[in-house]
Amino acid sequence: MASISFPSTTKAHSSKKIPNRRIINSSQIREIHLSLPTKKPKNLDISSKCYLQEISSLCKEGQLEEAFSLLSEMDSYETQIGPEIFGEILQGCVYMRALSEGQQIHARLLKSGPFFHKNEYLETKLLVFYAKCDCLVAAEELFFRQKRPNVFSWSALIGLQSRHGFSRDALMSFCKMMEIGDLPDNFVLPNALKACLALGLISFGKGIHGYAIKVGFRECVYVLSSLVDVYGKCGALDDALKVFEEIPERNVVSWNSLMVGFVQNGIDEEALRIFLDMRIDGIQPTRASVASFLSASANLLAVDEGRQGHAVAVLLGLELDGILGTSMINFYCKVGLIEHAELIFRLITDRDEVTWNVLISGYVEDGQTERALNACHHMRRNSFKFDCVTLANILSACAYSCKLALGRIGHGYCIRNNLELDLVVASNIINMYASCDRILYAERVFNTTKLRDLVLWNTMISAYAQYGLSGQALRIFYQMQLEGVPPNVRSWNLIFLAFLRNGQAIEAQDMFALMKDSKLHPNLVTWTTLICGFARNGYGCQAIQLFIQMQSTGIRPNSVCIIGVLLACANVASLRFGMAVHGHVLRKGFLTSLCVTTSLVDMYAKCGSIEVAREVFEKAPKKTLPLYNALISGYSLYGQFKEALELYNCIQEEGLVPDCITFTGLLSACSHSGLVNESLKIFDEMVSTCNISPQKEHYGCILSLLARYGNFKDAIKVMSEMPFKPDAHMFGSLLAACKEFGGMEFGEALSNYLFRLEPTNSANLLALANIYATSGRWKEALDIRAFISKNGLQKNPGWSWIEVENELHVFAAEDGLHPKRNKIRDTLLCLHKEMKLMECWSTMNSTQIDVK
Repeated sequence: MASISFPSTTKAHSSKKIPNRRIINSSQIREIHLSLPTKKPKNLDISSKCYLQEISSLCKEGQLEEAFSLLSEMDSYETQIGPEIFGEILQGCVYMRALSEGQQIHARLLKSGPFFHKNEYLETKLLVFYAKCDCLVAAEELFFRQKRPNVFSWSALIGLQSRHGFSRDALMSFCKMMEIGDLPDNFVLPNALKACLALGLISFGKGIHGYAIKVGFRECVYVLSSLVDVYGKCGALDDALKVFEEIPERNVVSWNSLMVGFVQNGIDEEALRIFLDMRIDGIQPTRASVASFLSASANLLAVDEGRQGHAVAVLLGLELDGILGTSMINFYCKVGLIEHAELIFRLITDRDEVTWNVLISGYVEDGQTERALNACHHMRRNSFKFDCVTLANILSACAYSCKLALGRIGHGYCIRNNLELDLVVASNIINMYASCDRILYAERVFNTTKLRDLVLWNTMISAYAQYGLSGQALRIFYQMQLEGVPPNVRSWNLIFLAFLRNGQAIEAQDMFALMKDSKLHPNLVTWTTLICGFARNGYGCQAIQLFIQMQSTGIRPNSVCIIGVLLACANVASLRFGMAVHGHVLRKGFLTSLCVTTSLVDMYAKCGSIEVAREVFEKAPKKTLPLYNALISGYSLYGQFKEALELYNCIQEEGLVPDCITFTGLLSACSHSGLVNESLKIFDEMVSTCNISPQKEHYGCILSLLARYGNFKDAIKVMSEMPFKPDAHMFGSLLAACKEFGGMEFGEALSNYLFRLEPTNSANLLALANIYATSGRWKEALDIRAFISKNGLQKNPGWSWIEVENELHVFAAEDGLHPKRNKIRDTLLCLHKEMKLMECWSTMNSTQIDVK
């Protein structure tokens, strides 16, 4: 590296011993002043060179006050002071970042005349001093005063501009330096690369990379480490790895730069491997190394690895500062070990807003909203101000716990402190109001926000999607594009959710086709949303087809997606495909999820394999109430009340508390088995012993059972004592029973009432027509059917399906939608002809036998 030459103005003196000097107390460092010179004793002649060596040594050791004491001593002895001594003291001020002392030296240089304050060496030292002390205005003034800035001046200016965030100015200075022919050194290039990173100009960074190789920095660890940092943080991980492998002697900065790049790009497993390789290579980790390792462990929810990182920090004696301590808190919060995070938080002595915010965010993500709000209270008591991150956490806690009043207070705080303009805060305000069922308030906040980014648009679409307001969600979706904000995958996913929440499965399917046309690739959330949504809306076949398509794209399903496709298999009774999904669950290890096991039990029960459902139930490592409920509901479908009751007894023996679903399954089993007395006994136990308020489904089971056995009086009595009005399904159960027991007048009354409740439901009128037909009143039955036909009332058709070569084929009566309908009709016609021929052949044979 080049060095600065400076003129020497001192003359050679005879070397004599320097007198003992007074040591100034360190507490007086900020009160150092340069004294006026006094007369030197005639018999004392001390060399200026000896003073220079001593002052230089003191400044390097950080003993700045002693150096100033020697300078005052030189003044008192009238020893000639040259630029080199002032330069050494300015360098000492740089080491200590002693702004006040450096300004005193600057003032003395100005008083000493042009020989000193216009000296190139001292001008450069002053520029470097002000740059290191982050005095941008003073540094720039000194820089532009220089006639011919040298490489040290350029380095100081570019570094200062880059640190202060003036990245564009830093790159402009770099280009000017190159234009005038000054060659950047190994200090200028890293600062220029830092500016490229801040601006995201990876192409400019590649140009600097080429220049660095050209001028001989191929083996400079400082420049190459900066290149690794730029490439990694800009997402060019292959380039970062290539440069890293070219570093001849890697230091900890090189390893840290590579690790941070992988963490920031979500490749956390590789970041863990890099940390291991660094330790194998004999490099001792720093706080930054362990912090990156903990971040990667947190993202992977790797508890053991994160704890090992914590152990490494303890063994190496790393200080628990804000960076390392915050990383530890973030790790323990993300893996659900909140108590450990609190312990680390208490050990950090120098806490800042970031430390508080990470802990509060951990409480919110863990659902501990009260503790999150309590932490906010303590944060204020410790004289910390709420920033945008804090307010976002508070609003998230209010949204999670539906605390509207507190959320409005937080909104008011944002307005008073001009924080509502922050897009993250605005998004959380919208989400808070939407979660608290105040969608109009959310709209007002959205409409008053002038600058809207993609996150804010998606938050408003999400608010509509929560309530199934598909029309409003679609309007915002198109308005966003008109204002020049293209939707991302999340935007499309929210639109699908809005349609599916509103029961518009076909519309969601159409939008999915548009998404694929827009060249956006569906992600796992897209497929999961569609599969679960179709399954819950009764489109099981389409859900299964989507699952097959997803696997063909190479995306691996998660547990939620598995639960959705199992629900679809249960809805269409596709045992074969359900068994295939079960095989996938076994291969991928999803059986550890109790939710998946519960869905498997439900699927097998609904597909007619109650024995297999029981086997899956028995193999579950832990029996939970939902798992018991799934099997009880399965037994209820088969009318196996005894088995369902045994499971109910097991629930009580294991200390589990039955819920509404448990008793729905038991009552349904009684209803299917015709056990009136047992159902009434269970109903009474639900109310008196378990203190569960009966819901409509419980009353529905009782009413259906009483009606099927002709006990209309008790059914009407139960209906009259219900705490809510009966619905159409309850009346429909009574109407269906009238056909069996001939309750003509009662059936007519029920039919009229049901027609007023559901004027478009033809099933109720058909039930009345069947009652008339059973009683022999054919005219009334035909009149009702004619009325149905005249008014265009159609009964929802029943669907049948068959699985052939892993493909589901769905049919309805007189269905003309199947793509192979012509071939199917031809096959049926051939079968019909063969059956006729067989009938004729059988008739002929029987006639011949009779004749004989």
